[in-house]
Amino acid sequence: MPMPNRLEPIDIRITSWMARHGITLTRLALGVVFLWFGAIKFVPGWSPAADLASRTISRLSFGVIGPAIGLPLLATWESLIGIGLLSGRFLRVTLLLLFVQMPGTMMPLILFPSETFRIFPYAPTLEGQYIIKNLVLVSAAIVIGATVRRGPPLAPSSPSFVAFPSPP
Repeated sequence: MPMPNRLEPIDIRITSWMARHGITLTRLALGVVFLWFGAIKFVPGWSPAADLASRTISRLSFGVIGPAIGLPLLATWESLIGIGLLSGRFLRVTLLLLFVQMPGTMMPLILFPSETFRIFPYAPTLEGQYIIKNLVLVSAAIVIGATVRRGPPLAPSSPSFVAFPSPP
């Protein structure tokens, strides 16, 4: 459906604002999520994911890293990712930490399917949904990572911006 001509200026302003601020807002939102989820893992009983995360770390380390070390380590790791994203500094290292951590966060789906699915692989439990939402976090991190070398994407007001044609 084509855009009515009278709405075109409004559409341009809105999409220009999104282009200018979308990456920063995504980085900040992702930072809040990581810092918040990391911080609550420091307090016993606050994180609904703590037990599953601890058991996953223990299983992946063949029992070498127990909950007393694994959970504070994970909490610190996630908090550092959050701080890095919120500050916007050391983004390459921050994103590396995030991408290294993400396969481990997905492992309970494989290691503990009876706890992460009501009916495997179609109906995830609340814990399974909590894990599957990490796909969105990874996608957001990829978008942020795409800006590390060249800065923010060009906004429609930029002379170098190339708009995609509107569908007929």
